[in-house]
Amino acid sequence: MSAADARLEGMDHSISLSQHVNASPEKVWQVISDVPGSAATLSGVESIQMVSEGPYGEGTRWKETRSMMGRRETVEMWVSQADPPRSTTVKALQGGADYTSRFTLEERGGGTDLTMTFGAEVLRPTVFSRLMLAVFGRMGLNMARKALAKDLAEIAAKAEQL
Repeated sequence: MSAADARLEGMDHSISLSQHVNASPEKVWQVISDVPGSAATLSGVESIQMVSEGPYGEGTRWKETRSMMGRRETVEMWVSQADPPRSTTVKALQGGADYTSRFTLEERGGGTDLTMTFGAEVLRPTVFSRLMLAVFGRMGLNMARKALAKDLAEIAAKAEQL
């Protein structure tokens, strides 16, 4: 288990998905680090508003608007770690939860194994929030898993076109 996996394992809820991409890690990195272009690449993203300027790297910030279950949510996100073209970690705070998305890229078989680990940690759990997580947590994780799998497939399709 890597140090990143150990950190993510401590989260209340996490999902890890992998997708083989028939493109080099550099091409996959080009897609995942193109924050302004992600609304065109990912069907689940409605819009991106950059908060910071400059190239993708630690400290890059943006607001991402997605629709899920008929609700539009805008979340400010930022890059907390970037090691091109091997890995990057993106963070967001929303509704009392700390969200972490980690992408790792590993060259294999003339392409790239792209793994995304997404985790949520409730920062100030209340009795109510614990109850809601117990009741809806699995359903929410299943919905997130489907959305993330779609994101990975769309990232792969875009990288394979480059």
